[in-house]
Amino acid sequence: MSAPNISGQEAAPVRTAASARRYSVRRAAEACKDFGFVLPAIAFLVVFLYYPLAYSVYISLTNWNMTRPVKKFVGLDNYTRLLASEEFYQSLKVTMLYTGMDVAFTLGFGLLLALLFNVANSRFYAFMRGVIFLPYYVSMVIAAMVFIWIYNNQYGLLNYVFGWLGMEPVNWLVDKNTVLPALVAVSVWKGAGFAMILFIAGMRSIPVEYYEAAEIDGANRIHSFWHVTLPLLSPMILFLVITTFISSMQVFQSIDVMTNGGPLQASNALVYWIYTMAFGEFKTGRASALVIILFVLILLLTLLQWAIGRRKVHYEG
Repeated sequence: MSAPNISGQEAAPVRTAASARRYSVRRAAEACKDFGFVLPAIAFLVVFLYYPLAYSVYISLTNWNMTRPVKKFVGLDNYTRLLASEEFYQSLKVTMLYTGMDVAFTLGFGLLLALLFNVANSRFYAFMRGVIFLPYYVSMVIAAMVFIWIYNNQYGLLNYVFGWLGMEPVNWLVDKNTVLPALVAVSVWKGAGFAMILFIAGMRSIPVEYYEAAEIDGANRIHSFWHVTLPLLSPMILFLVITTFISSMQVFQSIDVMTNGGPLQASNALVYWIYTMAFGEFKTGRASALVIILFVLILLLTLLQWAIGRRKVHYEG
């Protein structure tokens, strides 16, 4: 029992050396147990993310060709050759054009669809939301194969509609001026429904009191949308801009199925160029250098978007 102190209050029990050791052992056991729970996730990241990335950096500093087992260290030669080539900047231009169009149209159509179908307690609107969201679960390979037939210059549905309207057929996947918009349309068809669902969720989280206050102040629907809905949707917009940007910069499947980088390299995006360089030309070292360049480019542009966007993001309260 603890002896009372001078002030009359009971003093804290004195911890012996043995109890202190037992306490430290229990704390260490708890820490090891917590670490054991996250160890599988850490091991997964190390094996499938960090090690491949580090090994790609190493390969990018060599002249490894898949047809030759010998790797020779060449330093930054692969990087300087890539950054000095016109093909790199042409591929970068294609990638940035595709990404810009994909982000703008996916978010634009998603927001318009959200405004149109944001009606609660309606089975018809719920059914339409499901129909629009359904393409998100369709494989890009399957979607690309379907759109190849839609874009067919002789038997395609799109040119059939053009002919019915008295317009000339268009070689969508053969003309270098239309190939990128045709590829973007496939991505927008798949992704607009996902953006719509997130926008609807964001709209329904906005308190009704804000709209009532705006209506009392004399704001119409356009003013309420511009000054209430958009500012409070800004966190969702920033999230969709960043995620759509990252996925668009890595476009590959639609190009591989529909165009093979053509015509005249007009759809030769960076990831597809990495694929052809590594598995077509067997220049593994240079392809790895291009992987690192693309990784750094996506990282820097994402951080730039985050730095600019978070200044304009408004959170409720």
